[in-house]
Amino acid sequence: MEQAWMDLASAAGAAVASAAGTDAWHALRERVARLFGRAAGAGAIEARLDRTAAALDGAGPEEAERVRARLGAYWQGRFEDLLESLDAAERDDTARALRELVEAQPAPRGPSAGDGGAAVGGNVDLRADHGSAAALVMGDVTLGNPPPPGPDHG
Repeated sequence: MEQAWMDLASAAGAAVASAAGTDAWHALRERVARLFGRAAGAGAIEARLDRTAAALDGAGPEEAERVRARLGAYWQGRFEDLLESLDAAERDDTARALRELVEAQPAPRGPSAGDGGAAVGGNVDLRADHGSAAALVMGDVTLGNPPPPGPDHG
């Protein structure tokens, strides 16, 4: 399969996985079902789309991204299979529809934070060694030993 078709299938798979559970889901679900409706087994596709949404709905916050990645890969494979099964004219029409589907999806929202905060879209590894301090966001910090107690310090 051509790299362009694989890239398109990957983007469409990611769009399905990203849209599940959002306001864009129902419109995307209908478009995907119509694409596969041209091929046999449209009812099975609709059921699989429903299972996709349910899998993400049931995923906890810690596992949601892993589930989303797995589902995106699954749908990439389905879109690749669909494109491979079509003749040249049908493939061009379907590729056009897939591009429109991908472009119609809102850009994924990444992490965000308010003033003075920090947002991370992945893992953070902070380390402090040799008497230093480490933090993602840090205010005033004084390093060293405190002054010895004196008559003013009880």
